[in-house]
Amino acid sequence: MVARRTLIGALLVGAAAAPAAAHNHAEDDAAIRALIATMEAAWNRGDFEGYMAGFWNPGIVFVSRGRFQDGWQGTLDHYVRDYGGAPERRGELRFRDIAIDFLAPDAAMLISRYRLERAENAQEGINTRLMRKIGGRWVIALNHVSAYDPHAED
Repeated sequence: MVARRTLIGALLVGAAAAPAAAHNHAEDDAAIRALIATMEAAWNRGDFEGYMAGFWNPGIVFVSRGRFQDGWQGTLDHYVRDYGGAPERRGELRFRDIAIDFLAPDAAMLISRYRLERAENAQEGINTRLMRKIGGRWVIALNHVSAYDPHAED
């Protein structure tokens, strides 16, 4: 747990340490939105490795269901185990209302809504993501998912 806290702290401090450059973020914004669209398309065709290509490997910090996932490989294993197989198990994933706030030339915060439509266990919620530009490419370094069942009664 201490190692996770240290990693999360390093991600956040690294993002906050560099002052946000006064330059046009349009190209970076477009690259991040293209990454999210590529991930969405990969999920919807059942390509979980393609979906995971949008996450920092191996350093992704992934929080879901009130707990940490076990890194990049553990998250991939979770997706294959819980959503793999038939298309109706995987469902149709859509991201919307994407808002991107640049924290530094190599860091941004992305918040979006998502919906995973499927006959059983449909999900809807919010993603909060720390995006980092690593090796000239935007990746998700920290992903927090807050989900709920859209078909549940209040």
